[in-house]
Amino acid sequence: MSPTLKPGEYLFAVRARSVSRGSLVVVEHPNRPGHEMVKRVEAVPGERAGSQILGPDEYWVTGDNSDRSTDSRSFGPVRREAIRGRVILRYWPIQRAMWLG
Repeated sequence: MSPTLKPGEYLFAVRARSVSRGSLVVVEHPNRPGHEMVKRVEAVPGERAGSQILGPDEYWVTGDNSDRSTDSRSFGPVRREAIRGRVILRYWPIQRAMWLG
């Protein structure tokens, strides 16, 4: 599967009231405060992610380009407060504009 997003694309995100499996989210890197990344939610609280069951406030996030992505496979689950928003729109380049959420 090819990545949903490509370098140089511009996105619009909104504060996430709820987060579900499959959502594209803006998440703060747990080891680099202030560094935000776009990832896909693969598992939500109570679900199995790898060899563990996620806690009540934990999410498993992965990048679409799994060979080159820094994600939960390297830093583990992220807490809900690290999820800054849900991506809803790709608006640039205009020929690839589309609703994502």
